[in-house]
Amino acid sequence: MPKARGTAINPPNRFERLHVEPLDDSTELEPDLPDRLTQFFVDNSKSILSENDSPDVPFTYSINPYRGCEHGCVYCYARADHEYLGFSAGLDFESKILVKTEAPRLLQEALSASNWNPQTICLSGDTDCYQPAERRLQLTRQCLEVFAAYRNPVSIITKNALVQRDIDLLKDLAHDNLVTVTMTITTLDDDLIRTLEPRTSRAGLRLSTIRTLADNGIPVGVSVAPIIPGLTDQEIPAILYAAAENGARYAGYIILRLPHAVREVFMEWLERELPLKAHKIRNRITDFRGGRVSNYEWGTRTRGKGPSAVAVRTLFEQALRRSGLSSEKHELSNHHFRIPLDRQLDLFH
Repeated sequence: MPKARGTAINPPNRFERLHVEPLDDSTELEPDLPDRLTQFFVDNSKSILSENDSPDVPFTYSINPYRGCEHGCVYCYARADHEYLGFSAGLDFESKILVKTEAPRLLQEALSASNWNPQTICLSGDTDCYQPAERRLQLTRQCLEVFAAYRNPVSIITKNALVQRDIDLLKDLAHDNLVTVTMTITTLDDDLIRTLEPRTSRAGLRLSTIRTLADNGIPVGVSVAPIIPGLTDQEIPAILYAAAENGARYAGYIILRLPHAVREVFMEWLERELPLKAHKIRNRITDFRGGRVSNYEWGTRTRGKGPSAVAVRTLFEQALRRSGLSSEKHELSNHHFRIPLDRQLDLFH
């Protein structure tokens, strides 16, 4: 098993006809497997805004400075998107990262366009914009500088305490009600985090990040996501209470989704890490999906359906009321948007 990785497998790419399978004694072919290093590739995308039309997603536009994510969360639905790039949704997803080096400039061009209608942009909608590479590359910070210059609202979703680095920009944006930060917390069990989402911030650090953001006047909430039936669903009240105690204002949740090859990645992890609970957890997952592991139907794919889904929703709503959190995300302002006189901002350092 590679160190600090969520998975050691590379399921076949559903778009590729050829798949190379290593021999059982793979260490002879890949002697560096235990220390597999992350590779970074330049992504030469010509645009930066991704448009969404799914009724399950509460935003129209998002930015993803990185494709692939070194956090290595075994359940991440974005793993399946790595197959569009010719990679696997498995180990490739967390060790072969595409970097949009031109993201800040492309964002500046998008916001300067005559047809841009000022509205909230999500950062990020797919992979985590504060994954480990951001510490060095600072593409997310440079994008925030563009948002601040144009006074365009932005909502941030992350599970990494690195967001605290950008407190100065977040405070500036919050002054005009232009930013929210949602911290994702899957579990409060650090031992589980170590294998489930190995390169993310631990639970206590995420909670202290919520406190730091709140103390600096930045609207912050928590996303209990994904809720893994039979494993983390019982933690819903504890997560909401802890987030509220640390200054969170709002909360939401998403039920585990396992599209395409993500199913194989997650199930391999489940059998490897929790063999005695695997059967029970798998059955609980199918309870939310009409007897299936995956369900791609809009309206139910993020919430599930059936009695189990109703029970989780009820538990969440009860804990939400008792914690004092809101189910409504903080609304941002579109009224401060401007196009700077000097569009050649000093951003790319």
